[in-house]
This record gives sequence, structure tokens and C-alpha cells, in this order.
Amino acid sequence: MNEHVVIRTVDIGHPPMRADEAEFLLDETLRVSASPGGPRALKVIHGHGTPDRPGVLREVVRNWAYRRGKTIQAVIPGEEYDLFHPATQQLRAACGSDPDPDLGAANPGITIIWFR
Repeated sequence: MNEHVVIRTVDIGHPPMRADEAEFLLDETLRVSASPGGPRALKVIHGHGTPDRPGVLREVVRNWAYRRGKTIQAVIPGEEYDLFHPATQQLRAACGSDPDPDLGAANPGITIIWFR
């Protein structure tokens, strides 16, 4: 019996993917999330960027999510992923509250995407 994956984690920052590769992976994950047993949320590890190009993949991920507004329930920046953020509270109530080392860490190297 397969365990239902509620929150899936993908790492696009280590090693860094190109923007088109990252968007393809996100599109595939969104497609799979619509099927029974698909993930309800995605934790994207995109990293902090480099000194000369800070946050490039972070912007790719967040822009991708905002462009798919009707299929996304919430985008929670890692900097805001804590128990005081209303969307985080709703996500954890709906998807479970398993321990997460990034919760409350104010980590700009991740983004949480909650699918409808």
C-alpha cells in the first residue's frame, strides 16, 4: 500500500537547475497533484543564490506559482513560514503538522506552495 504524500520536497537549488528545468519540474508536480494520491503541497528548496545572482531560483519559483493563481491555494515564502502566519496555520491543519525543521526558521532558501 502506498503512503499518501501530502507535502513533497523538491530541491532545485543543489545543484542549481536552469529556470526552464525548474518550471518543468514544478508543472509536472502540479499535474501529479491533481491526481488521487498526489501531493497537496510542495516545499521547494531553491537556495539563497550566489553573491552575484542572489535569489534567482527563488524568483523563478515564486513567479511560477503566482502565474498559476487559480491552481494554487497559497504561496508561503520561507521567510514567513511560521506558526504565526495564517496560511501556514491553514496548510498545517489541512495537510498535517509533521515536524519540519524549516518551520519558524525564516529560511529564504525555501518556498512552500499549497495546491488547491
